[in-house]
Amino acid sequence: MSSYGSSSNTGSEGLRSGDGAGSLRPATPPENKPYRAGFACLVGRPNAGKSTLTNALIGQKVAITSSKPQTTRHTIRGIATTDDAQLILVDTPGLHKPRTLLGQRLNDVVRETLMDVDVIGFCLPCDQRIGPGDQFIAAELAELRRGRKRPVVALATKSDTVDRDRLAQHLLAIDQLGDWQEIVPCSATSGEQVETVLGVLMKYLPESPKLYPDGVLTDEPDDVMVAELVREAALEGVRDELPHSIAVVVEEMTPRADRPVDRPLMDVRVNIFVERSSQKAIIIGRGGSRLRDVGTRSRQAIEELLGQKVFLDLHVKIAKDWQRDPNQLSKLGF
Repeated sequence: MSSYGSSSNTGSEGLRSGDGAGSLRPATPPENKPYRAGFACLVGRPNAGKSTLTNALIGQKVAITSSKPQTTRHTIRGIATTDDAQLILVDTPGLHKPRTLLGQRLNDVVRETLMDVDVIGFCLPCDQRIGPGDQFIAAELAELRRGRKRPVVALATKSDTVDRDRLAQHLLAIDQLGDWQEIVPCSATSGEQVETVLGVLMKYLPESPKLYPDGVLTDEPDDVMVAELVREAALEGVRDELPHSIAVVVEEMTPRADRPVDRPLMDVRVNIFVERSSQKAIIIGRGGSRLRDVGTRSRQAIEELLGQKVFLDLHVKIAKDWQRDPNQLSKLGF
């Protein structure tokens, strides 16, 4: 039986802590109330708003966002801690009908993740009608629940993009799509019902002590986050076919030895891989203008992530047909 949500309102060893700006309150469970902690996963077709909602729930950017499909390729863990519960949120690639070996591996990542979480949030954007992609995922979730029962909450994302009549139609279509524990409309961009989504997901977590210390927002290593930030910048403004062909690898991150203690500088060398020489030319741009823009935007985000100045050295390389080559996929981290 479905129900509709009501209105409401730099670490080490791979642990990324918040500066307090976006963090929730430290965990002190109320007296006589059991604490809950566990894992949740957001699923949905590509560009359903999963990464944007992940960042809104955590209160800080832990997943890159883009209007291009297949932006997410790694399961980024974001951690939200409140007085009552701790939610470890796993952001996955969008489930889709794969056309390449990379697509197959991304789908495998999603299915493996779904087997391990305590609750699933199924994102269905309000600005798009229910389609074959949503039906495909709903069928996958139904099959999964037959094998091992786990709650699924339907999330009507991007609710700020439609009027009330369209939202009502969308909620009814979601209700008819499957059997959900709850249906919650929300907007990560405006913040509408984000806290409600967090509370609903936490409700289905098992009783457990905290799994991460207070203040930790993600357990992703710095080099993975740096690569993702460069890829996010590289995705901006490229043609639809190019995003799938972009892969980013951090070659090295080394503190500059001759810098004073109060003015550290990190040397970061990053390779951007594409599949063809024509794609390399697009990334570099006329006279290197586009690559400089990618460097400027990603360096600012990396400095915010690391909390220090960065010298970013970007190189564009060709890895021919890497999406279909198992050896190159492994080298690129897939």
